[in-house]
Amino acid sequence: MGSRGMLLAGVLVVGGLLYGVQGGKHHREPPRYRIFGGPEAIWDIAAGPALKSSRPVRLQIPSAAVNAAVTAVGETADGGIQVPPFSRSHQAAWYRNSIMPGSRGSAVIVGHYDDDKGGAVFYKVNAIRRHDPIRVVRADGTVATFTVDAMEQVDKALFPSRRVFGDVGYAGLRLITCGGEFNRVTRHFRDNVIVYAHLVR
Repeated sequence: MGSRGMLLAGVLVVGGLLYGVQGGKHHREPPRYRIFGGPEAIWDIAAGPALKSSRPVRLQIPSAAVNAAVTAVGETADGGIQVPPFSRSHQAAWYRNSIMPGSRGSAVIVGHYDDDKGGAVFYKVNAIRRHDPIRVVRADGTVATFTVDAMEQVDKALFPSRRVFGDVGYAGLRLITCGGEFNRVTRHFRDNVIVYAHLVR
């Protein structure tokens, strides 16, 4: 892992503890996620194609009924990933300190599972399966098409920083939302759900 990868991994160790999508009064427990793929599905991927850097503007995941605008988020004062505002829970958010989707490296897009009105942008992430397409429309007019490699559900206290921000040689994409049990006292989910994909065209 290069120096940039090490820095980002260190940031996300904190971010993994802080990042939590709060359920609202209409909150529903997420369904049981189908976990698939594994370390080999994340690391053993050929370098493949890559695109010049361009900001993401729209995320499309047909299998999860996602066709959403993409905003951007940065870091919290404590070094974690900012949580997208609930006023825009129908949108996804690119973590601006990660690679732009389509460029070589690990790009990160986050989004809410639900809000106080019901399902949010990643409400149907559980429907994603291996090899499903993910498309990211970019500001320069190009469309980066990814294929899904793996999905995992992990305790936020054990956030897999190296897998998410690893200094990979291919153009990778990681989607992050919440899952697991919901703590009605803290108003946070226990786990993160992470989808891993790589650029195919």
